[in-house]
Amino acid sequence: MVECIYHSDARFNGAAVLEDMMQEQIQAFLDFLVAERLYSENTVSAYKNDLNQFYHYLMQLDVSTLPRGWGNVTRDHLMGYVLEMKEREYATSTTARKIAAVKSFFNFLKTQGLIQESPAAELESPKVEKHLPSAITPEEVERLLTAPQGSSPSALRDRAMLEVLYATGLRVSELVSLNVADVDLESGTLRCVGKGNKERVLPLYDRALADVRLYVEEGRPRLLTANNDEPALFLNRRGKRLTRQGLWLIIKRYVQEAGIKSSVTPHTLRHSFATHMLRGGAGLREVQQMLGHASISTTQVYTQVSKERLRAVYDETHPRA
Repeated sequence: MVECIYHSDARFNGAAVLEDMMQEQIQAFLDFLVAERLYSENTVSAYKNDLNQFYHYLMQLDVSTLPRGWGNVTRDHLMGYVLEMKEREYATSTTARKIAAVKSFFNFLKTQGLIQESPAAELESPKVEKHLPSAITPEEVERLLTAPQGSSPSALRDRAMLEVLYATGLRVSELVSLNVADVDLESGTLRCVGKGNKERVLPLYDRALADVRLYVEEGRPRLLTANNDEPALFLNRRGKRLTRQGLWLIIKRYVQEAGIKSSVTPHTLRHSFATHMLRGGAGLREVQQMLGHASISTTQVYTQVSKERLRAVYDETHPRA
């Protein structure tokens, strides 16, 4: 009886050690993404969630089948995981993202010499249908940008934020990450650090620059609390850095006030910026640089939006269309 208990404890302890090792290797991969790939906090958090989900799926199986942890994971394990996601009716884009996380993780383990071959090397991701980015019209943009009225600190802030979004095509995370030191009011530019810790300097048109200047000089000081050394450019009512969620609520309110029926998210102004720039004659490379896209293929989706608009105008105006 004592011997059985001993073996049971040994198996239990062995499983615990195995699980700890597998979790440590996930953390090593996440640390690599931060230190070497310079991935953002949000991206690393998404990888962590996806890999932890795959780990817990494996733990539901008999852990004794994985005596060497990740080194014993097979293609069959992966296919079972994919099938489970299908049974749970995950969106194709979600499944593709989770598979990509697993593939990246096993590639890391291989390069570190922790496994000989990646079981995910030949695993195919489901094809994700590309959705064209939604843009609102220049007239709707004008209504949205002029919706904040008055001279209260929040109104000055909101006008400046909306103008900056449309002037630069910044991502929401990039906008709320801006510090006062990132804006050069003399040259009319702002400095942004985007994905992959890549820096870009973007121009501001006169209206945007004027609204930012007014906010910095008159609005922001009134949002700061006593003895507050907060470096953030855009502040909430408590004098702290505005969050993405806070920005979303602000835009949602002004969309309603402007009477815009189209679906508008904080990202919509980024899409509108790119679409309107291309329609106005800007080059694809220039728009790519301003958006901070690593690949021009990502920017090319906006040319499709412009082509659709061109087709609509053609069909409406050509006498034989």
